[in-house]
Amino acid sequence: MIYEAEFWVAVAFVLLVLALLKLGAHKTVTGALDDRGRRVQAELDEARKLRSEAEALLAEYQRRRQEAEREAAEIVANAKAEGERLQAEGKAKVEEFVTRRTKMAETKIAQAEAQAIAEVKSAAADAAVAAAEALLTDTVKGKLAAQLVSDGIKGLAAKLN
Repeated sequence: MIYEAEFWVAVAFVLLVLALLKLGAHKTVTGALDDRGRRVQAELDEARKLRSEAEALLAEYQRRRQEAEREAAEIVANAKAEGERLQAEGKAKVEEFVTRRTKMAETKIAQAEAQAIAEVKSAAADAAVAAAEALLTDTVKGKLAAQLVSDGIKGLAAKLN
């Protein structure tokens, strides 16, 4: 057994392990592993912190988005209401304009009608005076006829006007 290579490898391994234990290598390895564990824990803590910050930021942005959507809906509703109000106001103004124009047209028509009636009366009076003058002139002769015609025409004209 002493002459076998496996025996000497085992002895060398045991001596190496004992030498490493004597030199405190196990403390160095454990310290390195502990340091690594602390670094990993710190990274995990930092990751948790960043995640909570990201979640808070996400919640804030979602709240802002909801507020913006609500404000946009209010703006749209206000714009629709303003449009309907302006439409109703415009319709009322158009109706008022049409009513005013209709009234003006009716007034002008009434004035034109009154003027036409006055002109017709005047023309009828003139025709009646001319006919009376012609009739009296044919039937009555002389100075008396001229006086009767002029007095009668004046009186008739006064009555017709």
